[in-house]
Amino acid sequence: MQFEMHDNVKGKAMSYPVTSQPQCATSCYQTQISDWHTGLTDCCNDMPLCLCGTFAPLCLACRISDDFGECCCTPYLPGGLHSLRTGMRERYRIQGSIGHDWAALTFCLPCSLCQMARELKIRE
Repeated sequence: MQFEMHDNVKGKAMSYPVTSQPQCATSCYQTQISDWHTGLTDCCNDMPLCLCGTFAPLCLACRISDDFGECCCTPYLPGGLHSLRTGMRERYRIQGSIGHDWAALTFCLPCSLCQMARELKIRE
C-alpha cells in the first residue's frame, strides 16, 4: 500500500500490531451495594407516611414518583410502580431483584410505598 507523506516522499504504510489491550486503572469505577435504610415493615417509624400509605396509597405513589423525578402519572401505568421501585433500587445500588420488588408491591403495597418514600426522604 502506497501513500504520500507530508514531506512529499512516497513510502509504505507501516503497521503497528496491537500487543496489549487497554487495562482498567487501579481506581476503576467501583460500586458498593447497599440495603434499604429501613425495613419493609418499619411503617410506623413515620406515622404521616404510614397513614398516607394506608388510606391514600395512590396519592403517596404519585408523590414518590414526582420526588424520584418521574411523571406523577407513572403509578397509574401498568407496571409503573414496579419500574419505580426497581429504578430506585438500581439508582441507589440497593440489593434485591425484580422478583423481590414484585412480591413487595403485590403483597405489601402500603408497606412497600412507605419504604420507598422513607428511602427518598433519607437520601435527599
